[in-house]
Amino acid sequence: MEWRLKSATQQGRAILAGLLDPIDQTEAYLAAAKAHPDCDRIYARTTPSRARSEAVAAHDRAKQDRRHSLLDGVAVSWKDNIDSGGTVTEAGSKLLEGRVPRKDGIVLARGARRGLVCLGKTHMTELAFSGLGLNPVTATPPNALDPIRAPGGSSSGAAVSVALGLAAAAIGTDTGGSVRVPAAWNGLVGFKPTHGALPEKGVVPLARKFDIPGPIARTVEDCAELFAIMADQSAPDLEGASVKGLRLMVLEGLPFDGAETGVVTAFQDAVDRLARAGAQITHVSTDWLDKAMVLSSQVFAPEAYGIWRAQIEDAPELMWAPILERFRGGAEVSGPDYVAAWETLTRIRRKWIKEVVGGYDAVLVPTVPILPPITQQLMEDQDEFVRANLLTLRNTRIANLLGLPSVTLPTGLPACGISVMGHAGLDRHLLRVAAGAEAALAVT
Repeated sequence: MEWRLKSATQQGRAILAGLLDPIDQTEAYLAAAKAHPDCDRIYARTTPSRARSEAVAAHDRAKQDRRHSLLDGVAVSWKDNIDSGGTVTEAGSKLLEGRVPRKDGIVLARGARRGLVCLGKTHMTELAFSGLGLNPVTATPPNALDPIRAPGGSSSGAAVSVALGLAAAAIGTDTGGSVRVPAAWNGLVGFKPTHGALPEKGVVPLARKFDIPGPIARTVEDCAELFAIMADQSAPDLEGASVKGLRLMVLEGLPFDGAETGVVTAFQDAVDRLARAGAQITHVSTDWLDKAMVLSSQVFAPEAYGIWRAQIEDAPELMWAPILERFRGGAEVSGPDYVAAWETLTRIRRKWIKEVVGGYDAVLVPTVPILPPITQQLMEDQDEFVRANLLTLRNTRIANLLGLPSVTLPTGLPACGISVMGHAGLDRHLLRVAAGAEAALAVT
């Protein structure tokens, strides 16, 4: 059996049953990565010594029946903005070239304590500031479904490593869609927890008021187990999860503006399948969501530029022009405008809770309104890069702006995802809803 293409939880159960050895599986992943022609475009660096050491320890625990979690001995990749002690961690930027943190970030350290095997660090957009996944400064991974197309970002290498069988699962980060976009465009599940649900210490920041680590994997169960490990808690109960009787809201209007026909068709078909499985579907349109989206340029870029301004302006020539321009856009927002934007956004979040979603279990939107663009065209046309990037992140950004957890699921049509957005702080409930939706969408 080719275990590399099985889910992380399937591998964990196989280790528990004695059908799979963590040492053998880690070697299989390291060998597959080394042999893959695009390895250097996917992994910024592998960590074979660490992986082998952790695999041996997991092997010994399995033999002694003292495994630390269901995923003890399962090999995963980590985005290159999550600190790993003694290993170069550059966040996809020449500004941080040669940066070696002294210790693991908290989420990686918790993963190690619960038995995850660290295969290495994956490529990403410069400082995580783009949803397309392009990075000519370091490397741009190929889309796993179509190599000439954009992989999605900023957790580009993370998603591709899983989709191509070079890791059982991956940990990325999400500020405006950076877990869910690459997950959707590479046919995977991606989970953005509620902001603050996971510790961010040891994660290179982009915009701290939005940054959150999150898993990319083959199943909702994988994401739930990884979330539990990073949160240092027990995994949510997903057994028997179903959408039958759930109230699901399709958010009409803005999420469909400019959406490509194939994306809309895939989304509508998925919603129909959820309805046939017993979900109660309601279509709702709001006239004020546009106001929240307009605030994006006033809350993301100013914080990002405020964090990175000194390093950027010391050596702007080290950055790719479109990303440099995005950062510098933050300088155009005044302090009072930034504060006023957050005041407005806070009111909108309260209004969302009181007037829109109170009676619903989750909200549904197409994860990304467009299919992955051709990478070369984006590289050659900066205006097209800007247009495509804004459209790519528009729907995922809804959850970030409103402070919601969100899961993207494959619809069955390549590179088309459906996002299930939950209530702030109720991440475990959302994962159960998403597991039910996943089961319904898997029925042919």
